[in-house]
Amino acid sequence: MRNLLDFLLNYKHWFLFICLECVSLIMLFSYNGYQKSVYFTTANGVVGYTYSLISSVTSYLNLQTENADLEAKNEILRRRVLALEEQLAEVKKDSVHISGLAPKYDIVSAQVIGATIHKSNNLFTINKGTADGVKEEMGVVSSNGVVGVVYLASAHYSIVIPLINRNSRVSCKLRGTQHFGTLTWNRGRADVADLVGIPRHAQAKKGDVVLTNGFSDIFPPGIPVGYVIGVKDSPDGIATDLRVALFTKFESIREVSVITNYSKPERRELENRADSLFNNNN
Repeated sequence: MRNLLDFLLNYKHWFLFICLECVSLIMLFSYNGYQKSVYFTTANGVVGYTYSLISSVTSYLNLQTENADLEAKNEILRRRVLALEEQLAEVKKDSVHISGLAPKYDIVSAQVIGATIHKSNNLFTINKGTADGVKEEMGVVSSNGVVGVVYLASAHYSIVIPLINRNSRVSCKLRGTQHFGTLTWNRGRADVADLVGIPRHAQAKKGDVVLTNGFSDIFPPGIPVGYVIGVKDSPDGIATDLRVALFTKFESIREVSVITNYSKPERRELENRADSLFNNNN
């Protein structure tokens, strides 16, 4: 206590000076309009900047949650689109529409938890597997378009071959036409692939949109893949090779969906039976 009293006595002049300065400032900003306005303007600016900074940090921390919510909404929309496409296809085949037609496809949401984009054979790992209904050779899409195909599946994880893998082969067509080819990737940029085998009379041009054509039992028709950024003749001069900018951003992809095709076992069984019958006849 004595030390405290000695300290106060030794620096009493400074304490008195500080008290008088505080009183002076209070009187200055309280009874002078100009100084008061300057004080409040400055204070509001500091408070506003602080709130803005806090809001930016909070928004960043909530970004993952917001992305998950958006992907959930996208999943609902994709389910509706796939169901409508199935019903529309049936209506085109037959003028009699059967109400309550069960959709051919279902969707399982997943997250990318591991990925490579700079190798020849890039692979993605997602956090869903056979326990969630994911199996090999199922298509994987994002909110932007096609991602790839499930290559291996365990109980709770799966390995996906993305479009940016040299072993990837996806049958695609140009929007508004029935001209189709095969989308491949020959290493290089992670946002560009090649669509080969398009007939020359298709007259493909830059800006044409590339979609899945539904010929395989992996992807339904009409899922976006990319758009044409380059056109050249194939080496044999018979077809046209297209350079395609991919819609999917593989360097930042997080939320994906796995498409389940319930008709695949039936179709595969029928095709295998046909192959066996053909081979036996030979």
